[in-house]
Amino acid sequence: MELLNPLLLSFIPIFIAVDIIGVTPIFLSFVDDLSIKERNKIIWQSIITATIISLAFAFLGKGIFIILGVTVADFKIAGGIILLILAIIDIISPEKKRREPSTTIGVVPIGMPLIVGPAVITTVIISVDIYGVIFTTISLVLNLMIACIALYSSNIIINFLGEGGAKAVSKVVSLLLAAIGVMMIRLGIFEIMKL
Repeated sequence: MELLNPLLLSFIPIFIAVDIIGVTPIFLSFVDDLSIKERNKIIWQSIITATIISLAFAFLGKGIFIILGVTVADFKIAGGIILLILAIIDIISPEKKRREPSTTIGVVPIGMPLIVGPAVITTVIISVDIYGVIFTTISLVLNLMIACIALYSSNIIINFLGEGGAKAVSKVVSLLLAAIGVMMIRLGIFEIMKL
């Protein structure tokens, strides 16, 4: 039980920060008209990207920010701008045109900053300080496995919604994605103003 407690305490905040329940509909909005093979490729891109980035921060921690001269607030603003731009393109561009650059959406924005963004990186750095690298790494890997399963299960959701339903959800989610981007920018600016 003594080993389970720190594992659980490090797992829960990372699970909340990853927010795979919130990420899945956004993922669906990007892949609603792609083949299963293309979706699976994007899922692997996103999980590999998320794993590399999150483990790098788990092991190297604050040192990366110090070397680059970057703060968590800077990271939030940059991530927010990326999400906002992608959401705007998704809303105003023609359907087929906006899907052309689909080969890298698993890296940006799904792997980073949606699955592993400022919230996850900050949580991981804090978790390493409190619970240690081993418990944080195990919690991180478990959360990424859950994310992978959820994204693979999204095919079932697409089949259930149908083409029209998926496109309607896609537009609504794009608005939510824009709002998330603005929120990240706002939080980053507030943190800079506090310094």
